[in-house]
Amino acid sequence: MTLPDTAVTPAGADRTFQVDLRGLVDLLSHHLYSSPRVYLRELMQNAVDALTARHTLEPAAPADAFGVRLYADGAVVRVEDDGVGLTEADVHSFLATIGRSSKRADRIAEQRGDFIGQFGIGLLSCFLVADEIHVLSRSARTPDAPAVEWRGRGDGSYTVRTLPASARPRPGTTVTLTPRADAGEWTRPAQVHALARHFGSLLRHPVTFDDGTAGPGAPGASVNPEPAPWARTYPTPGARSRALAAYGEEVFGFKPLDTIELDLPAVGLKGIACVLPETVPAGRRHGHRVHVKGMLLSEQAEEILPDWAFFVRCVVDAESLRPTASRESLYEDDTLAAVRDALAERLRAWIARAAASDPDLLHRFLQAHHLAVKSLAVHDDEILRMLLPWLPFETTDGHCTLDEFARTHRTVLVTSTVEEFRQVAAIASAAGLGVVNGGYTYDRELVHRLPEVRPEVAVADLDPATLTAHLDPVDRETELAAAAYLAQARDALAVFDCDVALRTFQPASAPALLVDSREARHERTRSQLAREQEGGLWGDILGALRQEAPRAQLILNQLNPLVRTAVAIDEPELARTSAEALYGQAAMLSRRPLRPAESSLINRSFLDLLAHALRKDS
Repeated sequence: MTLPDTAVTPAGADRTFQVDLRGLVDLLSHHLYSSPRVYLRELMQNAVDALTARHTLEPAAPADAFGVRLYADGAVVRVEDDGVGLTEADVHSFLATIGRSSKRADRIAEQRGDFIGQFGIGLLSCFLVADEIHVLSRSARTPDAPAVEWRGRGDGSYTVRTLPASARPRPGTTVTLTPRADAGEWTRPAQVHALARHFGSLLRHPVTFDDGTAGPGAPGASVNPEPAPWARTYPTPGARSRALAAYGEEVFGFKPLDTIELDLPAVGLKGIACVLPETVPAGRRHGHRVHVKGMLLSEQAEEILPDWAFFVRCVVDAESLRPTASRESLYEDDTLAAVRDALAERLRAWIARAAASDPDLLHRFLQAHHLAVKSLAVHDDEILRMLLPWLPFETTDGHCTLDEFARTHRTVLVTSTVEEFRQVAAIASAAGLGVVNGGYTYDRELVHRLPEVRPEVAVADLDPATLTAHLDPVDRETELAAAAYLAQARDALAVFDCDVALRTFQPASAPALLVDSREARHERTRSQLAREQEGGLWGDILGALRQEAPRAQLILNQLNPLVRTAVAIDEPELARTSAEALYGQAAMLSRRPLRPAESSLINRSFLDLLAHALRKDS
């Protein structure tokens, strides 16, 4: 913390920025760090970086020769390491100047990538829970170096003293905090231990915790007793797979459908992706646990995987990913982009292996995540070729895969909307037509790409002409007998731009079919608006766009007993009412949104028919 310069500065001379430490700590607590708990991560991180520098200084030392020891008894929090330590000059340079890091010094610049921290402001996070930071350090670079004591206070002042080497017999650094009364939530012993486990369970250096209850000299509890699960050896591949799945369940709280090992040697990344066992809403992105050199960076790192991979959650440890200043997320750079692409390839490879060698796993995966796979297949030709035949769709044969559907239907028809499919499904099925519901997200586009995978199959959009061509006409005598009724029905339904025809089709239980498309309704609406806006610029524009508006068609089923009775009605008002009722029933069966006029017609025709029935009974 640079202190204010009270000397008079000559005019025109360079000046030094002054820092209000209390204001800076407030800025850190409200805008840089998500929670005061990060103070312990920053202290552990500094300790681990010091150990890394010590191993660089003494490369022959065993990996577990140096470690980190945590202590918390409710009165103090202490973090002690056997790292490289600091000289008095280091203390003045690096602990008393905001923004500078000892890891930027020339003597270790070439090893900068070995360190977790990069920004030199981590120690300030301790002021989130304490008003004073006490540092006692002794450098390992000089065998007879004295110990150095630094005390920094929240008001921006600090003191430095040189002490005999006996004050700290071994090289390294001890940081001691006396927590404020309002920081007990983050500094009580159980919480310190939990935070140490949370942040440091995958650290490569030994870390222990002591709460003072075991007595002086007693060994502390290990914070990271075992290496990462993917770094351990197992007797069999099955045992390894079960161990990784158990770790995923422990971390994420669900039993994975499967676990995918992730290994990118170029960036030193290892970890697992856990396949979610249940469907997740499309587009929901899950946070992933990202460790950098063993230290937990983030539990919500969405940026590590592409958007389409929302069917997995990952826990990874990487060497070369770059953290942001807060060290709670990843910096978006070329390295992260390359890692994201490489992990996406690992997920594609897993899907390919499941499709080729484990149909049961593939079925369970697609049952839960078919929408995610469909979104991927739209943009990924490889996934399309592998999985399109396996994907489930709603068809006139029920829910089945396209592969099953194409075996019985060499021509596959696809609707544009869900309502169109529901309008025609029963009749199309009875007529032997193979129709797929293309109204759901991605489905129509994917069905149209089926010939790329199954060249022998033809795909076409279903239009009213295709369907009506498969409905059988009635004989001439029957049509002549029904002519009067059909004329009255057409007159009654003219307000809806609806024609009426008589045909025979299965199932006989269906009295009528309303053939109408969304595009036709839009065109009729536009034509009506143009008529209402005759004249003027807007009317001219709509008139230029006007086409012959396609009409809806109510097709009555001569095989249905109710229809045979209706076409024989000779009472004009009753004939109109029955036609309106048949139209309303067909409109409701289509499950499309009803217009206000249609809702009114349905209510009116029902009441009129009820009144007629009551008059007849009386």
